[in-house]
Amino acid sequence: MELKHQLADQLRHLRLSGVLETMEARNRQAIDGQWSYVEFLSRLLEDEVERRSQKQLNLRLRRGALNTTKTLEGFDFHFNPTLNRQQILNLATCEFVRQKRNLLVCGPTGVGKSHLAQALGQECARQGLDVLFMNTQKMLQHLNGGRADGSWERRMALYLRPDLLILDDFGLKPLQSPAPEDLYDVINERYEKGSILITSNRAPSEWPDLFLDPLLASAGLDRLLDRAEVIIIRGPSFRSQGRAKLLEEVQAQTTEP
Repeated sequence: MELKHQLADQLRHLRLSGVLETMEARNRQAIDGQWSYVEFLSRLLEDEVERRSQKQLNLRLRRGALNTTKTLEGFDFHFNPTLNRQQILNLATCEFVRQKRNLLVCGPTGVGKSHLAQALGQECARQGLDVLFMNTQKMLQHLNGGRADGSWERRMALYLRPDLLILDDFGLKPLQSPAPEDLYDVINERYEKGSILITSNRAPSEWPDLFLDPLLASAGLDRLLDRAEVIIIRGPSFRSQGRAKLLEEVQAQTTEP
């Protein structure tokens, strides 16, 4: 289209090249609908705002290492009726992140803790908040590696920057020095400055033993648990149900005449 070609350079210069994506369609709508010039311009700018918002969301999701398939809409509340759905929906408002409070999600393996954490992380990203999802052990290994090349402070800054830091599988493996010290530093530096969401298959009463040092455990957990909300998920495992179904299918196939 000649008009699109004429405006391309000017729009790129103004960093509005995204307007070109919908200009032709909007121009046809304007002609058919007899829009005013102001309405035509308004629709083009709405498209650009939406495009930029989506681009920023995709960036937050990618930077936060969030699995976009693990959504709240895709979480099966019917599988575990003991889970308080209204509590989860209240958390999805992300008010706890704005208030810089922590969230602890505990329960046995396979009950959906990581899925729920990912889903809440996505809700935060959709609301313009920065999130980082990280396996706890990998974070501690990454921090420890910074001691070798002098990048420890720069690496630590990665875990202090987001509004919500999600630490998955906390306590799954024993902590070896200097991991307890690094974990304490993350908790301490984020205290009242940013939220932490922890998933764990251990009850909070077992966490002090993970730090190896009673004083470090007391100080760290005091900050972590202060004003924290706790969700305990009980029930069967999603994965074990899937394995049982697969075994039934295999058995049925092998017993067919």
